[in-house]
This record gives sequence, structure tokens and C-alpha cells, in this order.
Amino acid sequence: MEKLFVSFATATARIAGKPWTFLGCVLIVLLWAATGPIFNFSETWQLIINTGTTIVTFLMVFLIQNTQNRDGAAMQAKLDELLHAVRAADERFVGIEHLTEKDLDKILGQVEERAARVHGEGAGALPVVATRAEDTTAGNRRRKAAAGKGPGKAKTAAPARKTRA
Repeated sequence: MEKLFVSFATATARIAGKPWTFLGCVLIVLLWAATGPIFNFSETWQLIINTGTTIVTFLMVFLIQNTQNRDGAAMQAKLDELLHAVRAADERFVGIEHLTEKDLDKILGQVEERAARVHGEGAGALPVVATRAEDTTAGNRRRKAAAGKGPGKAKTAAPARKTRA
């Protein structure tokens, strides 16, 4: 039963997020509005759109929430795995999504303080995001400098680290 619901929720969320679905809904509303004069804009005519939109909204809330919950859990599992895989990572961060908001705010404050100490304060202190090629080049330069070879003195370049495309 659960797998069937998950499949249905995933398919519905995927379909609901498409532009054609939105256009279809706009078309339904326009057709409903066009029939207003035919039905003299009666209460029954109004009740049709009100009931239909209420039912669809009510059901979609649960389907979308299910999809979001699964996406969030999958993201947490991936982040937790990265924390385990990276030697320098602080594994105490694994599972913090279960803490209270007050505890999370305290941790965020500590992380921001650490970042300010590492990067300094001010707009000019923003970290520089480098491409993988720039990271590899900088790493090679650091290794050469640490080995006492200096730039341009190495006979062979260090092999580039394999990356996934």
C-alpha cells in the first residue's frame, strides 16, 4: 500500500509541476467562466468551481507533503553520508535536523562565528568559489611549494584528480 501511494504521490507531484498542467487548469477556469452567462451565474455554477478547487487543493496538500518529506529525508541521508566520508568534517552534525529550533539556532550561531574567524568580517571577506580545475591547479602549486620545488621547477605535473561528470 505504501509503495503504491509513494508512486502515486511522485507521479502526481511530477505532473502537477508541469507547465501544461497549469495551462490545463487555466483552461478549465476559463471554460467555467464562459459558462456563467448560460447558467445565469447561479449559486450552483459558483459551487462547482468552489467545490472542485477545494477538493483538489485538499488532496494535493497531502501528496506534495509526502513528496517533500521523502525528498528532505533523502537529502539528509546524503548529507550525513558526506559528513561520514569527509575526514575533516565534524560528525556531530549528523542528525541535527532532529534538534529543537533553539538548539539549531545556537549551532548556526557557532558555525557563523567560526566562519567569521576563518574568513574575516566584511564584504571583501567572502569566500571565493573556485572551479575544480582551479582547485586542482592550486593544490598542485601547494604540493610543489611544500616539497621545496617552487613553481616551474617540477619535472612532471601531478596527475589531475578524477572527477565525475
